[in-house]
Amino acid sequence: MEKFVIAGLKTEYNVRGEFLRERSKSYKADFDDSETEIKLNIKEDFIKMKKEEIPYLSLDEHEYMWTCEAFYNELLRHNGMMLHSSCVEKDGFAYLFSARSGTGKSTHTHLWLKNLEGTRIINDDKPALIYDNGKWYACGTPFSGKTDENIDVKIPVRAITFLHRSEKNTVKKIPPFQAVSLLIEQTIKPADRSLAENMLELADLLLREVPVFSLGCNLQDDAAVVAYNEIERLIKE
Repeated sequence: MEKFVIAGLKTEYNVRGEFLRERSKSYKADFDDSETEIKLNIKEDFIKMKKEEIPYLSLDEHEYMWTCEAFYNELLRHNGMMLHSSCVEKDGFAYLFSARSGTGKSTHTHLWLKNLEGTRIINDDKPALIYDNGKWYACGTPFSGKTDENIDVKIPVRAITFLHRSEKNTVKKIPPFQAVSLLIEQTIKPADRSLAENMLELADLLLREVPVFSLGCNLQDDAAVVAYNEIERLIKE
């Protein structure tokens, strides 16, 4: 097994294909076996079985996808969870934009890169959210969807925003009871009951401690500026 540090956790998993190897290289690490916190054992036979079920994906792609799935399941044992979102850092804080695939979350965060200074992408598809010493952090991981845009950082979370298309750019704050179904829809749903319970507890904690917003977005250049200014204004109210 090869060794990595992902979201601050000492992790081991097998790497057979170049797809997973290339995407994991920034997270390579060296530590004693006794220090391992997450150990993923994805069997080759399992990968081949999944390839038969979904033949249009290569073996390398299946290895990457199921290693991702296994990591985010195990993350639930370590005060962390995944949110399907595009996560951008601005001025030392992480802003996460979540939505169903195809809505435009990546397009929106790239408007931040274009129109707002001091920004960079942390993870464009599946950032890890870690609760550490009373604060939530967003972390880059090797698992970032098609774009492979991610960096190995741990940044305090400023806000979570659920995005939908709109002709006009509008932002409103939403309470936890309205946000919970949106969050659950965009995170991993483990089959293991204890992990599912962990996920629900972490989701509850996340929504109570991090402000959540709804963004109607037209995906034009001014959407990024409007979103940032309005999110900050509402946080400070």
